[in-house]
Amino acid sequence: MRPVGEGIWVSGTNGTDGSEHENDDVRPAEPDSRDSSEKESNSASAPTEQFAAFAPPPTGDNSPNEPDDRAGRTADSPAGPDTDEPSPSDAPTTVIPVVKRPGRGEEPSTTPLQRSSDTPAPKPVGSTPLPTSESRPAQPQDSRPAQDSRSAQDSRPAQDSRPAQPPASPPTPPPPVAPPPGGNSGSSGDGSGPWWSGLPKRTVALVVGGIVALLAVLYVADLAISSGKVPRGVTVAGIEIGGEPLDEAEAHLREVLTERLDEPVRVLAGETTGEIVPAQAGIGIDWDATLDRVGSQPLNPFARLASFFGTEEIGVVSTRDDAALVVALDEFTAAAAYAPREGNIVFEGGTPVPVIPQPGQRVDIATASDVFAERWAFGEVSLPVEQVDVTVTREGLDRALADIAVPAVSADLVVRGRDGTAATLARDQIGAVLSFVPDGNGGLTPEYHPEAAVEILAPQLEPTETEPRDARVEIQGGSPAVVPGVKGELVDWAKTLETFPQLLAVTDDRAVDAVYQTVDPELTTEAAEKLGINEVIGEFTTGGFEYASGVNIRLAAAEIDGAVVKPGETFSLNGYTGPRGTAEGYVESGIIEAGRPGKAVGGGISQLATTLYNATYFAGMEDVAHTEHSYYISRYPAAREATVFEGAIDLQFRNPFDTGVLIQTITTSSDVTVRLWGTKTVNVQSITGERTNYTDPNTITLPAGPGCIASAGAKGFTVSDTRVVTDAKTGAQISNATRTVRYDPVPVVKCVEPDEKDGADSEGDQGAGDAPAPASPAPAPASSTPESVPVGAPAQAPGEDVADTAEPIAQPETAAPPRRQPESVSIPEPAGTSAN
Repeated sequence: MRPVGEGIWVSGTNGTDGSEHENDDVRPAEPDSRDSSEKESNSASAPTEQFAAFAPPPTGDNSPNEPDDRAGRTADSPAGPDTDEPSPSDAPTTVIPVVKRPGRGEEPSTTPLQRSSDTPAPKPVGSTPLPTSESRPAQPQDSRPAQDSRSAQDSRPAQDSRPAQPPASPPTPPPPVAPPPGGNSGSSGDGSGPWWSGLPKRTVALVVGGIVALLAVLYVADLAISSGKVPRGVTVAGIEIGGEPLDEAEAHLREVLTERLDEPVRVLAGETTGEIVPAQAGIGIDWDATLDRVGSQPLNPFARLASFFGTEEIGVVSTRDDAALVVALDEFTAAAAYAPREGNIVFEGGTPVPVIPQPGQRVDIATASDVFAERWAFGEVSLPVEQVDVTVTREGLDRALADIAVPAVSADLVVRGRDGTAATLARDQIGAVLSFVPDGNGGLTPEYHPEAAVEILAPQLEPTETEPRDARVEIQGGSPAVVPGVKGELVDWAKTLETFPQLLAVTDDRAVDAVYQTVDPELTTEAAEKLGINEVIGEFTTGGFEYASGVNIRLAAAEIDGAVVKPGETFSLNGYTGPRGTAEGYVESGIIEAGRPGKAVGGGISQLATTLYNATYFAGMEDVAHTEHSYYISRYPAAREATVFEGAIDLQFRNPFDTGVLIQTITTSSDVTVRLWGTKTVNVQSITGERTNYTDPNTITLPAGPGCIASAGAKGFTVSDTRVVTDAKTGAQISNATRTVRYDPVPVVKCVEPDEKDGADSEGDQGAGDAPAPASPAPAPASSTPESVPVGAPAQAPGEDVADTAEPIAQPETAAPPRRQPESVSIPEPAGTSAN
């Protein structure tokens, strides 16, 4: 609402014809010294209300009966009746143009105020009642320009601005006017600002100051009340201690968190779960550092205000024993980790099956330790896991499956040999010769295995092949002769399967012809003739074995007969003969078992080994490996004999000459001879030393039966042998080597019947021999036990002396006897008895 004239405020709504007034508001008005043009402009600018006001009474120069020369009147303006006492209805009026809100069908009017020139000026407001809507005459709209109104108002006398007289009685207040839709109820009447814009600045300042003072009082009061307490909203591992006194908060935390140290904490890593007890994992609590995190009351008013609406988790500061923590987490992290599964293709019969790639997972133990130490107090810890990517994509897998694997198994592969023979690689065998590996670019690369194909195909074409046969040297008419070798015709599988990948890529006509090649024997006729095998260079004979040992000796001797040792080659007796079991015809014979004579399949081969060793000894061969018997055996030369045991003890020698060596074996029912042929270049002399350091045997008493072999026993001793090698042409000494051997005493074995009482304990007397053996070997009775040597026994039944005899016993001639060495034992036997 605005003052529009001198004297009163009127607020209401006029019809467009000026005939209606609603919600008239009549108040005393302050004099308004603004010019009429400003007042007219202010009146016309109100967008939400319509105003009407009475003009001030005319000055003394304008009587009621005189024409009004002020601008704003029109020639046809109606005049009131010419009377001395104007009635309220006759009072001159000023019509404020109707102003309606834009957008409601009316534009704000710029028509100036209208006043009748024939109507006398109204009386002061104090003595003249306000006209009602019924008595107010309608005023026509004035179409004159607005500038005429402004000029007329500007020419009005200054008396028009005199103060209005107070009304005789207060006017009846009109009913309130509802705010316009969408308007701001807190705005001033003209909608130009907030509700307080109409208030005096001093009032606004007082209100604001009061609010600030109130907030300050509340801040100080809140700060005083919370002094010495934990800030609001603080939690430690989910434990709410905000607002508690500091000492009570500490006690609360110590009670709860100390219990949690001994409670299992659920640990997760991906899909793997487990439990770890913090205290057992080396976790503790740093109370000082944890309580320091609580802090003091915040002074920032905004922080204090925010504490009413949220929480602050400060966590627990832990101490840790890294070694114990790693141990506790190691098993869990190992279980949580798994290797990636690369995409691949496998074959199930004749069907290729794709292996879908799957990333792996791993847990970094250092990171896991840090996370557990930080989060254990919450009762559950989720450890971070790292994904281990795969290199094969699903697209690459599908491509290899469609382009390679499926065609590869579409049909059988056939290799055509001679004479109509064919070898077939069936489609369900393709998986044995084809596999896939990652190519590094997301795909799979095929890998072909021709050797696996050869294993399947070669046996099928063997009938079409001719194996080569080496040239050999045979003793014919008492002298060596070369038997020519035979060339062979074999399938060249490398050339035959050159197109193997291409064959597997096609789906029809999957056949190829076998390529044959001529193959020379390993030892050709020409090479055999150049070996220089033409004379005996070493020979030795042993005898005195029993029948069973003879069977085994003759079998092994036949296997090595005719063997050729080329220059620089090493010969192995076990390697050349191979297994010596019942399947090969070997029988049970004497060995040394558990420190005393025993029996096993293949026993007796040590006699062949001793014979071969002595033949190579005198032929000048280089000793690579040999072992003497634990007990001395009288038919063998002392310190110049050997034993063997399949899989444990071997006899090996090397041909050091430029010519070859032929092994010839000759056996009878009682002896065996080994003869070496070659080119003689050296002479060998053996010098056997005196026997010293005799030791007495023990006596062992066993129950009579097959497991007991009686023995008269013999003393043990130490002896050495020296080999002197000289040049066969010049006689110059080439080498001089001494080997010292200590033989164990042969125990006295007594086989006692259960009812015999000879004073001996049934488990055997392990003391010094009750019947010491003579100082020197004596002939044994006819019932003497077979020679006890570890010869040819199966690996599943080794004796104790087998392990002992595995130790080499090469000593210089002047060296003291070793503390414990396998030594041969002299068991006197009559001729013809069996021994190993």
